[in-house]
Amino acid sequence: MSNALSLPAITYPLLAIGKSRKPKLHRTTILALFCLIAISTYIIFIARPPLAHAPITLRADPSSNGKRIPADELPRLRPYRFPPSQHRKTQTIVSPERPQIQLDQSQELAAVTSFLASLPQNAIPSFVDPSRPIDPQLVLDFDTRSTRAADEMQAIVEDVWTQNPVVLFSKLRSPRSRELKTMIADLNLSPPPTIFDVDQREDANVLTRLLFRLTSSADLPILLVGGKYVGTPSQIKEFHQNYNLHRVITDAGAIIDGAPPTKKGRK
Repeated sequence: MSNALSLPAITYPLLAIGKSRKPKLHRTTILALFCLIAISTYIIFIARPPLAHAPITLRADPSSNGKRIPADELPRLRPYRFPPSQHRKTQTIVSPERPQIQLDQSQELAAVTSFLASLPQNAIPSFVDPSRPIDPQLVLDFDTRSTRAADEMQAIVEDVWTQNPVVLFSKLRSPRSRELKTMIADLNLSPPPTIFDVDQREDANVLTRLLFRLTSSADLPILLVGGKYVGTPSQIKEFHQNYNLHRVITDAGAIIDGAPPTKKGRK
């Protein structure tokens, strides 16, 4: 008799059960494998982070020229910084530079006088065009682009004519200048007059023409009282005779006969 016939009767049900489980096991394995492939595909091709946002260890260092970086050198790599946002860029835009203060002729005259009177060695640069307004930065000691530039300029105007109520721009060897110097010295002013012998200065050429433009005078000497041009030498002599010059000088803040007679002025 064959082997099949010799098997006990209970063996046939067990064989039937084993054959029925094999297809189910195959289907479960195939389904699990399919899910694994689907998840891997999603991670690799769909949900992967952009290269720019990847950790520093995943990106090539341009300085390595394609060489593999040893693991012990990785901590020394510079940290990745995300590019600045558009909002941050707008914050770092430099605002346009403020324009300089614009001086009118009276302010320019005050600025030049203050500059020359502050230090004996101060001089107008030779490159200055006397026919045009001078660059405020050359004669002012504050930020000419500041929001307070106008207030600073007004303070200089007031200060220079308070400290120097009588200013004379003259020629050393001019008879008219000598006559005017004697006239002013006889007034014995306090504070004493501020006198510049323009023809003895290294900036004589530029300064003379600059003063002509600012005062509308055609020649030296030029007498300023309280920052105002008094007039020609003949007009000044007439003002002195009728005492109008005394009144103008007093109104400017100077005191007649207020200083010792030996004071002949500052140069």
